Amino acid sequence: MPADSPKPYDAIVVGAGHNGLTAAAYLARAGLSTLVLERREIVGGCCVTEEIAPGCRVSTTSYIASMLRPEVIQDLKLADYGLRMVPCDPAIQVPFPDGQVVPWWVDRERAKAEFRKLSAKDAETFVRVDDQLKKLARYLQPFFLEPPPEIDTTSLGGWMDLFRAGKRFRGISNSEISQLVSFLTGSLGEFLDNHYESEKMKTMFLANNVYGKHGGPYQPGTAIGLLFHLLSGGEHELQGFYGHVIGGMGSITQALAASGRKLGVEIRTSAPVAQIDVRDGRTRGVILEDGTEIRSRIVLSNADPKRTFLGMVVSSELPEDFLQSVRAIKMDGPCAKVNFVLAEEPRFTGTPAGATALERTFFTLVPSLAFAERCYDIAKFGDIPEELWVDCVVSSNADDSLAPKCKHILTCFVQYVPYRLREGTWDEKRELLGDRVVKKIAEYAPNVPAAILARQVLTPLDLERTYGLTEGNIFHGDLRLEQLFFMRPVPGWSQYRTPIPGLYLCGAGAHPGGGVTGAPGHNAAHQVLRDWKRRHRNSP
Repeated sequence: MPADSPKPYDAIVVGAGHNGLTAAAYLARAGLSTLVLERREIVGGCCVTEEIAPGCRVSTTSYIASMLRPEVIQDLKLADYGLRMVPCDPAIQVPFPDGQVVPWWVDRERAKAEFRKLSAKDAETFVRVDDQLKKLARYLQPFFLEPPPEIDTTSLGGWMDLFRAGKRFRGISNSEISQLVSFLTGSLGEFLDNHYESEKMKTMFLANNVYGKHGGPYQPGTAIGLLFHLLSGGEHELQGFYGHVIGGMGSITQALAASGRKLGVEIRTSAPVAQIDVRDGRTRGVILEDGTEIRSRIVLSNADPKRTFLGMVVSSELPEDFLQSVRAIKMDGPCAKVNFVLAEEPRFTGTPAGATALERTFFTLVPSLAFAERCYDIAKFGDIPEELWVDCVVSSNADDSLAPKCKHILTCFVQYVPYRLREGTWDEKRELLGDRVVKKIAEYAPNVPAAILARQVLTPLDLERTYGLTEGNIFHGDLRLEQLFFMRPVPGWSQYRTPIPGLYLCGAGAHPGGGVTGAPGHNAAHQVLRDWKRRHRNSP
């Protein structure tokens, strides 16, 4: 039995994903002795760059930076530690079966001119709706970096929280309140049908929404993505920012780790936590899988809520109603990832001859809303759709350091596949999924199948086993209205605290949710520090 760690820490963070590293850096910056424990041999969680063939590196899981908080970038000086992002322009690009490729340019006037080729009416509507969406998103923006209000009308603190939340909507009009409610509860498909006439124009919006979510575009609650993706991100805090990270997504977490170490964070890899140690109703530290006990006053879990509360904490230490709520969290991840090394660049039919390398980087293969709805209908019953929705990023076009000369990296996100298969297992069906992804890509870039040198298929089960995502859910819990804001992870426990004093949740399962934002880690750390100061102020 290994000896216990002789050194107690102020805080231990379980999991070195980007939120865990963010939380650790803020805690260390405030003077707390902080240890991060990571089960894998590398830091980063799902925000990593990994070699899948000799000299060929790929963002194996997350693949585009969109809402990484500017405050995190600046506070932790990530640019000083090598973080560099190149804006995606076009931010979205959809090739259609008829050979037309439609880009969504970052410059709105240029985008409007492109959309005019689809419909003059829709191009004008686009400007009006874009203004409307961005204004509504700005009302939500302040909630991103603060705890949600605690809905408790029996306490002064609860009323103060409600008052704080209400102040954020000062100046909002009745019509804007109606619009906001519609976006939170309505479907993406109905919104697009009500505003646009061109099916291709509707598909452009579809291509930027419902990623990683359950439900086809006509399911209630799917319109919220229109606002979520217009929250600001990147170094310059741009609404709707999308960026390619030089060095792959792992450059984000490498920068976070370097910043944290500079601030005093200790990071241990290959150190899987078996149990969060709770004694006398309070957190006392953690116990590793090899039996090592490490003491700390505070533990923050960057694991998802189910892995944390159902796997790492003895059930008798938690209220039964809380455990029931955690068990009921909708996970059941609906997506997969397939990564390729190619001998030549994919040639997507319809790409203009003069397109730059950056303009030949991002392609979303989803021809219509009806197509997406059919995909989900098939997947929700446990089958792998034969026709798949595939998001393609030729990342070596944005960053030639990822592969040797004459080799190319293609990373593909696959939307709408089941975690639970109706027949067979994912170990049996893994290559079938890979083959269907190749088949779909070949419809738009016929040279790809013969150019494949290496292929990595990550099924929802692989995302669970390798990256620790319960049920393969990339957001640590589906982004649906009943699992957002003061309902995340479960009602009554949305402010990063848990029923066990000293134990906090700092990952994507907490508010505001998934994506590589750093917001849950930032917010959890600040909540810990508020409680830390209050406890020390009140101690004798």
